[in-house]
Amino acid sequence: QVQLVESGGGLVQAGGSLTLSCLASGSTFLIDTMGWFRQAPGKQRELVATITRGGIINYGDSIQGRFTISRDATNNPIYLHMNSLKPEHTAVYYCNALSLSSSKTYWGQGTQVTVSS
Repeated sequence: QVQLVESGGGLVQAGGSLTLSCLASGSTFLIDTMGWFRQAPGKQRELVATITRGGIINYGDSIQGRFTISRDATNNPIYLHMNSLKPEHTAVYYCNALSLSSSKTYWGQGTQVTVSS
């Protein structure tokens, strides 16, 4: 089993920045990819960014270069650096981990990001 704990969410004014962190624990050796998804009120959960164990990064189509995913040298924790935030970035941001060997996907409980205008 893998447990994911997010931190760093909060309230920020438009144009501001936030950095989210996600720390994995448990059977972290099973993890192949970690990343971030978000879910805004009334919308489906969508991809923000992922990073593989080998360092390959993928961003969601709507990110438009404002966000950067990174990780510690040990692959854990991962971070999401968010700049020039807009009210439409308001959402619950979820950390995600994928294990190919066990065919399992793990989710954190989410952290709320609210951007005020």
